[in-house]
This record gives sequence, C-alpha cells and structure tokens, in this order.
Amino acid sequence: MVFLFTCSEMAEAIISIAQDEFSCPVCLELPKDPVTVLCGHNFCMVCINDSWDQEDDKETYSCPKCRQTFTPRPVISKNTVLADIVEKLMKTKIQVTPAGPEDVECDSCTGKKYKAVKSCLVCLVSFCETHLQPHYESPAYKKHKLVKASRRLQEQICSQHDKLLEVYCRTDQQCICMLCTMDDHKGHDTISAAAERTEKQKQLVDIQRKCLQKIQNKEKELHKLRIVLKSYKCFAQKAVENIERICTELINSIKRRCSEVKELIRDQEKAAWSQAEDVMEQLEQEIVDLKKKDAELEELLHTEDPIHFLQGFQSLSAPAGSEESPTIKISPFLSFDDVTKSVSQLREKVEEFWKDEIRKIPSKVKKVQIIRPPEPQIREDFLLLKKVQIIPPPKPQTREDFLQYFCPFTLDPNTVNDCLCLSEENKVATRSETELWHPDHPDRFDYCFQVLCRESVSGRCYWEVEWSGDDGVEIAVAYKSISRKGFGNGCVIGWNDQSWTLFCSPSRFSFLHNNEETEIPIMPSSSRIGVYVDYRAGTLSYYSVSDTMKLLHRVQTTFTQPLYPGFWVGLGSKVKLSDLTN
Repeated sequence: MVFLFTCSEMAEAIISIAQDEFSCPVCLELPKDPVTVLCGHNFCMVCINDSWDQEDDKETYSCPKCRQTFTPRPVISKNTVLADIVEKLMKTKIQVTPAGPEDVECDSCTGKKYKAVKSCLVCLVSFCETHLQPHYESPAYKKHKLVKASRRLQEQICSQHDKLLEVYCRTDQQCICMLCTMDDHKGHDTISAAAERTEKQKQLVDIQRKCLQKIQNKEKELHKLRIVLKSYKCFAQKAVENIERICTELINSIKRRCSEVKELIRDQEKAAWSQAEDVMEQLEQEIVDLKKKDAELEELLHTEDPIHFLQGFQSLSAPAGSEESPTIKISPFLSFDDVTKSVSQLREKVEEFWKDEIRKIPSKVKKVQIIRPPEPQIREDFLLLKKVQIIPPPKPQTREDFLQYFCPFTLDPNTVNDCLCLSEENKVATRSETELWHPDHPDRFDYCFQVLCRESVSGRCYWEVEWSGDDGVEIAVAYKSISRKGFGNGCVIGWNDQSWTLFCSPSRFSFLHNNEETEIPIMPSSSRIGVYVDYRAGTLSYYSVSDTMKLLHRVQTTFTQPLYPGFWVGLGSKVKLSDLTN
C-alpha cells in the first residue's frame, strides 16, 4: 500500500510528533524558555519553578515527570538548543480554523471541516490554509486564479457547455463561456469579463457618488427642519409664558380669554409639527433607502469575482433613490412678538377703561364691578395669531443683554481625563500631577487633558468661565463626535474640524481651529471669559468680561452638529464655570 502526502500534510505530521516529544510535562505545550533538569527531562522555566516553589518547605525537590529527587534545589538555566528547535517548529506550524456556520468550508478536508480562505476559479473548489499550500508551492497551479472563499462557485459555470464563464456579451448583457461565442452569441459584441468589470466599476463609482450626494442633501434638509422646529417650539413656549404673565394682570373676567390665546398658539404649534411630520418621515425613509443601496453598492464595489460583480451590477445600476422631493420652504425665524404686543395693548385698553369707569362711581359705593371689554374687540386682537411673522431679536451689546441668553453648564464626569479633578458640583476642573484613575468609559479622553460638558448648546447661548494657572487653559466648543482615544489631531481640541478653542495664558492669547492658530493681540486684564454662540447664525464669540464686554475673537461658520462646551487644562491650572443663576 502506498501513501501519498503533500508537503503541508507531512509538515503537520512532523510537528505533531515533535510536539509530543518535546512538550512540557506540566502544561503539555511546547516549552516556553525551555530548561533541562538533572534527570534529562524538559520543562518550561515558569512551570518547573512553580512546581519547586511549592516544595520549598520539604527541602527536597523532585522531577514532575519521573519523580527523581534532588537536594539541594538544582540551579537551572535555559536550554538554548531546544529553544531554537521550538522556535523553528512554531514558525513552520500552519494555522487553520474550524469552519463556523457562516464560514465557507474547505472542500478538501475529510472528517472535521476547516474554514476555507481561498477559492480557485480553475479547480472550482475552496481550500483551507493547509490544502491551499500546493497552489503556492507547485508550478502546476501557477496560472490558477485564487479569489476570496465563496459559496457561489457553481454560478461561474455555463449551464449549456459546462465551461467557466469568462466572457461578457454586451449585445445580450450577460456572462458567457468561450464556446458560447461560437454558438448562440456568434457575431455579438463580446469582451472579457474582467475588462467589462473595470468599465462597469467606473459607472458604479459615479452612481455611488450621486447616491451619497443625495444622502447628504437630504440629511442637511432634515437637520435644518429639526433646528427650525426646535426654535419654533421655543418661541411658542416663550409666547405662552409672556401671554400668561400679561393675562394674570387682568381681572378675573378676562381669564377665559387668556386660555383661548394659549390654545390658539398651541394650535399653531401643532399645525406646524403636523405639516412637518410627514416631510420628516419621508426624508428619513428616503435616507434609509439610500443608505441601504449605498451599502449594497459598497459591497459590490469590493467584490473580486467579476462574474458576481457583473450579475449584481444589473440590479444595482438603476438610479439611486426615488424622485427628488420638492424643495422644503422653511421660515428662518419664528416669533410671537406681535401676539404679545397685541395683548399688551389690550391690557392698556382695559386699564384705561377701568380708570374711566372708576371715576364715574360714587365714592360711597362699596362694591365695584369691572366691565370687561366688548368681545368683538378682543376677538379681533386675538385673530392676529394667524398672521405671526418672525422678527429676530437684536444682537446683544452689554453684559445685561448677554445674560438674557445665559445657559448653566456642568462638566461631564464620563468625559474627564484621569489627570483632571472635578469639584464644586462639577463646575470646576483642576489639573493634577498624579492620575486619579476614573472608571473606564467610551466617552472619556484617555490621553488629552480635556473634559466636555453634559449639556449641548442650542439657539443663542452665553456662559462665563474663570481661569487661572501659569500653563494656561483652553476654552472650547466641540462636536460630540470628536475622538476620545489616543493623542492624534482628531482628539486634541482646536487641532481638527470638530472643535474651536481659545487658548489663555498669562503671556499670550490665541484661537485655534483645524490646526490653524490665530494670535490675539489683546491681553485681557480680567480672568473672566464670556462665550457667546448663535447656533443658527453660525457665530462663536469670545469676550473679556470686566466693566465692559471687550471682543477678543469672533468666528463665522456653519455648525452641522450639536455643540458642547469643553476645556483643556494645563499643569497647575484651573477653570471654573460661573454659576450666574444664584
């Protein structure tokens, strides 16, 4: 009987015998840092030392293999010859992985099936790492085409001639074999499948580019719509509060009309949301569909198999997305100032009416009845709700103006670096010389001495920061998507397009964004810095706060994600978020 072995199978057999011969009797693996004791048996250095450490109290040491005893404890050293043999065996060993439910199985494995790593388009079978070796070692397999392991090899065969599909017929838009060019497709416009794949790939890239552009456009529309609706809701809430304040100043006879006003405002708000929900739902669905198609295009784009690529191209080359949605017209500013003004005028009319009537009543009358204004006049004033126009509020000038937009912020313990200490109810961050070892968290800055706030910036927002320290601090705003791990530009505030920061130190001030620095010639005398953001207008401003507001630097841009206040703190330095609500 004759046994035939491949080089790889013979190598595995030799390795198996060698591992049985040289394995450590304690851990049963090839020895790490092998040593040989006096009786001639081999062990890992760690294994034999651990075994003898347990026998120290007996003052007699034995070989774990043959139980020969030694007194005193032998001095052991590394067996360099055996270490070289083990190292060569580990390099020779071929790594194979058992096939899982989702893996392609090796067609050459008998018994236990291992995971296939490549498929041969000539042999039309898949191979694991072991059985793939002949394709690398034997010249006979030199011209065989290897691709990523695939279950779809049979789709490569022509059903009529049982030959490999390697030609593409442009006339009939299908993959064929060489014999088909002489039979049913004779005289047709044909080209190799690989060449046609290259041509179609260019078209696919253009289709994908257009698909991605549509996704970006629709996401921008959706983002703008959400911002405007959020502002609309904010203005509506403020209008309700103002009208409620005014109505409570009126006598009880007008309370019912106050509720009527609030109901009309809510109706306007609901009407706006009702109109927008359908559009938002449509945009979200179109984005989901486009992302799904983009994923399919991306998968097809990286398919190595030209036949699979061309077959999938037919179904995916159709234009991405549905018909373009109509342009969404959104009012950029929303307000209920006219309504508030109308109610204020109504209050003045009621008060004047009240004074006139009081004069007519004899001084001895003990009970005074207040007559409410004629109902038609009230209804006429309140119908102005249907003609609301948004008037943007004026830009703040004085500190009192800025304080109208004050937003209280707190530092987020989940983002703070291990070298920063938070105190005063997470309003103060101080740089420490030693690491504090905060619990692990995916949002934590692991190398950069930085921290973000819990709350995001929305609409118009103002806050103040006090700083101190010779090494200086950075007062920043950043997107939540800024990297947290490592020390690359993507993590450091001011060194990427995800963040904007003002560097403050006793010797100089500067502004950084996307790794570009702008020196600030003004040296503020105050350690208090005011930060003002108008998110919708895309402005970020830094002020030195003292008796007056002195502008240090202003940025005009377009914010595309929610902003979060953040800080970098130098050694021995400190930042404090001012709590102006107390």
